[in-house]
Amino acid sequence: MITVVIDKNNIEDNVVRIKEKSEINHLKNVLRGKVGAEVRLIDGEKEYFSKISDISKKEIKLEIYSENKEDNYSVERDITAAISIIKSDNMDLIIQKLTEIGIKKIVPIITNRVVVKLKKKKERWGKISKEALKQCRGIKFVEIEEPKLLKEFDFENYNRIIVPYEKEKENKIKNLEIKKDEKLLYFIGPEGGFEEEEILFLKEKGAETFTLGKRILRAETAAIVVGGILSNEF
Repeated sequence: MITVVIDKNNIEDNVVRIKEKSEINHLKNVLRGKVGAEVRLIDGEKEYFSKISDISKKEIKLEIYSENKEDNYSVERDITAAISIIKSDNMDLIIQKLTEIGIKKIVPIITNRVVVKLKKKKERWGKISKEALKQCRGIKFVEIEEPKLLKEFDFENYNRIIVPYEKEKENKIKNLEIKKDEKLLYFIGPEGGFEEEEILFLKEKGAETFTLGKRILRAETAAIVVGGILSNEF
């Protein structure tokens, strides 16, 4: 069943009107303009099951016949990923895959070695995340914050803070003994990695470093690997 993201304020008497041109074209192309076709709708809080009742050039009208508040496709663990901003295509990939994995919040961070210039990235990342959410059957939107500096984090809001670090040789992620109910924050460095002073700062804030093995992973690979392990293991 095809999924469409909607604004909950657009629901009126169990009727939803899709007016976004891209969504109209998508529905028409996939469903071939069939009245009566079933469509799954999500608004970030609930999922709805609907049928197309009318199609025109400017809008598609759907009637909701049931709704579900239970999000059976989301990861229970509360994980925030703090990702150093890297070049556009790779950052887009991180946003997409962390959404699929089930990360609750993504915070782009500006570190000493970040060289990427930001131009309306947050809006783009939000669209990428919502498109990924359709594919993985999720309901709740991933919160994507405005980019911030390391010193701007509220570290006290987290039970555990961890960061993969290429100079760490002994401590492995499996040795961290992370508990299921801990609120997690993990950091990923930029291309070239964190500078030593940044690692020292994170350690002062309670961060634990760990190794991802002998090979040096690309930033996007490390972000996805760590997110996947934290979401599905422990």
